[in-house]
Amino acid sequence: MTRIALLSDTHGLLDKRWLPYLEQSDEIWHAGDIGSSEVLQQLRELKPTRAVYGNIDGGDVRWSLSEFYRFRVEEVNVLMTHIGGYPGRYNPWLLPMFREAAEEKAGNSPKGGIDLFVCGHSHILKVQYDKTWNFLTLNPGAAGKCGWQAVQTILQFCVNGHEISNLEVVELEKI
Repeated sequence: MTRIALLSDTHGLLDKRWLPYLEQSDEIWHAGDIGSSEVLQQLRELKPTRAVYGNIDGGDVRWSLSEFYRFRVEEVNVLMTHIGGYPGRYNPWLLPMFREAAEEKAGNSPKGGIDLFVCGHSHILKVQYDKTWNFLTLNPGAAGKCGWQAVQTILQFCVNGHEISNLEVVELEKI
């Protein structure tokens, strides 16, 4: 079993109140708008970190990360990007990747398609299953203090084989 802490939109601030949640995870995933290479380094010093760059990230962060990241955790195939959207309202440039992944899944390709789609950007926490593409979509909202959101949020969950379980929303009062 792999415990994941998923965050996005830190915008250059790693709020110390997140540390207990990040420390109890096996991996940290960051869905972009990290805001500084220092925040990325702090995350990497805590736990193995998987991340993509976001639209506010400068060259130092963009140089070390990519816009799209496909990986596998246990038996779950993940696609992560920053600006993704949600079921029925995805960004159009993702649709060719989704089609390819659906063909992989149908053809039992070693790549295996997509089981979990992760994005950020909106500052709106969303957890939705997409029946059209047959994957779970997660957006952890915003872990940072920049933006209009009333609370700071992250998601915690477990990957056990091909199962995603124990999904928990963690909220901090925005101060």
